[in-house]
Amino acid sequence: MSVKEMNNQEQGSIFEVFWTAFKLGLTSFGGPIAHLGYFREAYVKRLKWLDEKTYVDLVALCQFLPGPASSQVGIGIGLLRAGVLGSIAAWIGFTMPSVIALIVFAYAVGGFDIANQGWLHGLKLVAVAIVAQAVWGMMKAHAPDRTRGTIAIVATIFALLFSYVFTQVMIIILAGIFGWFFLSKSVQTQTTNIKIPIRRFTAVTSLVIFAALLVLLPILTVVYPTFLLSLFDSFYRVGSLVFGGGHVVLPLLESEVVNPGWVTNDQFIAGYGATQAVPGPLFTFSAYLGAVMDTGTHAVIVALVAVIAIFLPSFLLVIGTMPFWNVIRQKKHFQSALMGINAAVVGILLAALYDPVWTSSVNNMYDFVLVIITFSLLMLWKLPPWMVVVVSAIGGSIIGWLI
Repeated sequence: MSVKEMNNQEQGSIFEVFWTAFKLGLTSFGGPIAHLGYFREAYVKRLKWLDEKTYVDLVALCQFLPGPASSQVGIGIGLLRAGVLGSIAAWIGFTMPSVIALIVFAYAVGGFDIANQGWLHGLKLVAVAIVAQAVWGMMKAHAPDRTRGTIAIVATIFALLFSYVFTQVMIIILAGIFGWFFLSKSVQTQTTNIKIPIRRFTAVTSLVIFAALLVLLPILTVVYPTFLLSLFDSFYRVGSLVFGGGHVVLPLLESEVVNPGWVTNDQFIAGYGATQAVPGPLFTFSAYLGAVMDTGTHAVIVALVAVIAIFLPSFLLVIGTMPFWNVIRQKKHFQSALMGINAAVVGILLAALYDPVWTSSVNNMYDFVLVIITFSLLMLWKLPPWMVVVVSAIGGSIIGWLI
């Protein structure tokens, strides 16, 4: 897609964004790294709402920001496609299926043990194939030569050996610095100029609101000590301060809801198991936690407050940073830095393919066989991801019966 084509690309409707995100929300199993694979296949390859480079640049930006990276990428794509309302539509569509499912779990499932169900194991295995497909495609696009391939490999090694909260951020920063100084000769003369459908004033206002809420909410909970306000403060703080997204949020959530006695440890563990059984972002675990705090008539309200609070920082940060990100990414030196960053993102994805995706899923040769089958269905037979998810769930059930 050329620069001119990108600049003249027709904006989509809010419903179009919602419906596309909703279908992804119904089928996107496997956690945040797998979600990026689903997004790439749908938004870049099939729908062509944005090109490969813009997508990876957006992923790199969201890796910098605290919060759930895959949800932020979806919010950003919705913003590019249909403005601020499009970002809201993309978020609602992607999160709604898992939010509804987890509220139902809070009512009906309770302490039922689903951790060892065969179909659930199949959903974990399909994530291996999806992430492998994403890594393969992004490696060819963003680490095609010796220098960038080496950046990707080094990033993989460091991500695996030093699995700390800020490791990914440091890898991206160092890769950007390396690219700034050593990849300038590889920079193309042109890059896509993405039209951001919001003003800079709106972006600055969004960042101000983000910081103000982070500072003022703890004060307000002291002045007005109500349950819903305290709940909103706790979940907003988690959404604002967790880097890496995904499973990194679990210890923070546990300290916020178990220690005050809002949720028991058994309820927390049961909810985590339920979250593994549904598609969509892991941050929708907040819906279960909110609902299980009050399984009466107000459960849905409490659940929605928790969900909105934990995702609100992502909205404010994406809206606040994207206009400035779009401008600086046009600069030649920054383009070279982005080349290093994009190669590092490939390495981070490759590390995630091993841990936690592979290590938490592939336990024996039967698992490996199912991974090969699902990977072949994606890469060779070009089946849509939702069909592969169904095949893997059935295969997981068969494996569970065999062993």
